[in-house]
Amino acid sequence: MPTKVYTRKDTSEVSCCLKYIIFSFNVLFWIFGLGILVVGIWAWLEKDTFNNLSQLTHIALDPAFILILGGTLTFVIGFTGCVGALRENTCLLATYAIFLALILLFEMTAGTLGFIFKDWIKNQATGGFQTFIVHYREDPDQQNLIDWIQEDWLQCCGIEGPKDWDKNNYFNCSSHDVGSREACGVPFSCCRRKPNELIKNKQCGYDVRKPGYKLDPAKIIYQRGCVDAAEEWVEINILYIASICFISGFFKILGICFAQNLRADIFAQKAKWH
Repeated sequence: MPTKVYTRKDTSEVSCCLKYIIFSFNVLFWIFGLGILVVGIWAWLEKDTFNNLSQLTHIALDPAFILILGGTLTFVIGFTGCVGALRENTCLLATYAIFLALILLFEMTAGTLGFIFKDWIKNQATGGFQTFIVHYREDPDQQNLIDWIQEDWLQCCGIEGPKDWDKNNYFNCSSHDVGSREACGVPFSCCRRKPNELIKNKQCGYDVRKPGYKLDPAKIIYQRGCVDAAEEWVEINILYIASICFISGFFKILGICFAQNLRADIFAQKAKWH
């Protein structure tokens, strides 16, 4: 009688748990990146930047451009991780892991260089803030950003102090001769908040730098410069910043390991098929 040969069916397959963890995380990342990209493009369209290329002189400091750049990078990374995991595409998974590794390397390098070259970074921040002041009325995005920095984040005024607003044509004291009501003043975001103030007085910074001003400017506007305020903020919150960087790095390493393990499973499965 013929001998029956029993063969054990291979039930091994790519880990569904690993596959859908990578997919679920990156589909959210993908949507988030798309949202940032759309907001950045919308901001550029609102400013009519595409039809006025002269506005691209300080593109690196344009918040809309930064949103477009960050949204594009986030969208691409999310796409490679999401589609790579769903379609079990080893090429996309490898690209995803490389992206995460490069970002992790960049963050580590930036953190190290930032610690070593603190003075250089301070000088660059000073130059960037000065550009914001000079073009304060020309770009609504930069205007909103500097108002947020001065009013909400750091409670400061100017680079080293309120006098730095003399670099802006509207707030320069000589602008009074050409009829600028803001001459010898500062933006409203420099003003100290009053208790129980519901509506912000947009004219609170008028004339505060004018010689012979009847009130004490120190009681109306912030006297501390934003560069020193930012430096102090970093020193106070260094532990929180380090914790966020550590957690971010941990998740990137985790993502790289997951992607590599999934690729290994896919390669092993393909080898059994052949």
